[in-house]
Amino acid sequence: MTAAALVAGCSGGLPRDDGREEPRTPAPSQDAAGGSVLAVKIDNAPAARPHTGLDSADVVYAEQVEGGLSRLMAVYASRLPKVVGPVRSARESDLELLGQFDDPLLAFSGAQHKLLPLIDKAPLTPKTPDEAPNAYFRGTGRAAPHNLYLRPGRLLSAAPGPGALTTGFRYGAAPEGGRPESSWTVRFPAARFTFTWSASRHRWLVSMDGTPAVTTAGERVAPATVVVQYVKVRPSAFRDFLGNNTPYTETVGSGKARVLRDGRVYDVDWTRGRAGDGTRFTAADGSRVSFARGQVWVVFAKGS
Repeated sequence: MTAAALVAGCSGGLPRDDGREEPRTPAPSQDAAGGSVLAVKIDNAPAARPHTGLDSADVVYAEQVEGGLSRLMAVYASRLPKVVGPVRSARESDLELLGQFDDPLLAFSGAQHKLLPLIDKAPLTPKTPDEAPNAYFRGTGRAAPHNLYLRPGRLLSAAPGPGALTTGFRYGAAPEGGRPESSWTVRFPAARFTFTWSASRHRWLVSMDGTPAVTTAGERVAPATVVVQYVKVRPSAFRDFLGNNTPYTETVGSGKARVLRDGRVYDVDWTRGRAGDGTRFTAADGSRVSFARGQVWVVFAKGS
């Protein structure tokens, strides 16, 4: 599927995802340019690839979902692509993760009915096809539910700018130490991510489930920094329609992480005191660890 085909998609006939029942009252129109980031839940099943607009994100989070599969959350602040997707449903742990931002817009296809009250109470602005029908369309060439796409420009008049990225990340010169690394793989029960260093591009080339990750425009997905953050992944109170438990990824707390940048890997510690805080990454001596400028991927791996 080409990007042009996606843009040509129509906006009608958007079935609700994940068994969502009656639509909520649409939120008032909000122009969040100048302050709020846009976070988009992105389908990462094999049938959903290649993705659209993923290369424009400032930060991409990868988390485990039901059945050991993976899903992505792309956060946009510096620039907005014309189209992003495919868009899928939200999870409970997304609310904790997004607490670090000031009233973020969360674009998602829907959620379990029992999760909707928690989303309503969270400090974010939900933007589903019910709240913003003109911002979504079904693309051609893929079967539902892997064909729902978002036009970010219909939610935000302009990107808020990198100042809205209150993640706690630092950017700058590489820390001392580390060790050379050409490739790193993170495995979920039913998914895996491999990051291969490209010296010519000075980026980490992403592969998913053994296949190179590219966008619908044919561009290789290639972040400047990859963070493998070891966290607690526990069962939540929610299940999917097949009865599989939804994992809850705890992003508040502390633990170990590995930072991949400039062809090297660094063993670091991470801390996040509360949901409203960003995450602090530090070396063994307590100094802050800086990331390379460019896109950052954060993969939440189950800690020991």
